[in-house]
Amino acid sequence: MHVASTTVEALNLLDPRSLLSGLGPLGVFLVLLAETGLLIGFFLPGDSLLFTAGLLSATAVTAPLHLSLPAVLIAAAAGALTGAQVGYWIGRRVGPSLLDRLDRPGLHAGAIRARAALDGYGNAKAIVLARFIPVVRTVLNPLAGAVGVPLRVFTVWQVAGGLVWSLGVTLAGYALGSRIPNVDHYLLPIIAVIVVVSLIPVALELLRGRARSR
Repeated sequence: MHVASTTVEALNLLDPRSLLSGLGPLGVFLVLLAETGLLIGFFLPGDSLLFTAGLLSATAVTAPLHLSLPAVLIAAAAGALTGAQVGYWIGRRVGPSLLDRLDRPGLHAGAIRARAALDGYGNAKAIVLARFIPVVRTVLNPLAGAVGVPLRVFTVWQVAGGLVWSLGVTLAGYALGSRIPNVDHYLLPIIAVIVVVSLIPVALELLRGRARSR
């Protein structure tokens, strides 16, 4: 694995390129662990980070910023699966009162959607689908523990959903990067588009939460 940067950048938690430049695959693991396991990580760029990491894995080894695809895939899977399990245990230990006290509009809206998903789709389908919805994937794991979803059921389906999400989004980024010659020349505009698109669902959740509070 080769990770290098021509300039020393301050680490920006909302900038996938900054995270990957400073931390490499470790950044993927830590962000996914926080986003899927800790409620305070709901704002982190999980989708855009995975896609960008896949994109950077397709750059030439001599590029200013190149990541090892196997290392990224391992970090992504480990972060997604460990984070979900940590979130579940937090919910089991703290209980429903934790989620009832959420005061941030985005998290509150995510909790409502997560409860609706569990009620409407059932445990297995909700746990898998939540992986693809920002904020909801942050809240559903502790919610599943708080409402007593059986550990075996949760573990089986969070592993299935976590692998499909983390590996799928990363490989999608790698596939795109592999099709664009000299992709490292276009990294900034591509990453900017990815970040904007990935933030749209979060912005919609915040707007819905504010509308409900009014």
